[in-house]
Amino acid sequence: MTETMLPSAFAELEEFAPQWCLATEAERWDKRISSTMPEMQTFYDAAFPRLEEAIDHCDKFALDDLPDDALNLLRLIYSVVMVAMSVEIMHQPAPVDAADAVMDRISAPMP
Repeated sequence: MTETMLPSAFAELEEFAPQWCLATEAERWDKRISSTMPEMQTFYDAAFPRLEEAIDHCDKFALDDLPDDALNLLRLIYSVVMVAMSVEIMHQPAPVDAADAVMDRISAPMP
């Protein structure tokens, strides 16, 4: 039996968990930049309609005491936010006319 990463209520998003439940903003940025538009569109189309419900689920817990499945769900939410600009506005993974757009942080809020 395969171990699940997300709460059972979000089982239909499980296929995206290994690729999109990334711990840092830099990892999510790198995933967005290295993904194709069809990959991001498929992920976005599946996850975006469940966004409010996912946020409500995560809000049941304190941020510093999230169970692993809820933490993974939160990271999935962060990834939806990361790809939204590409899917909704730019229609490509990288920003246009932004010189060498990179995402480097010295520190980032957690989780």
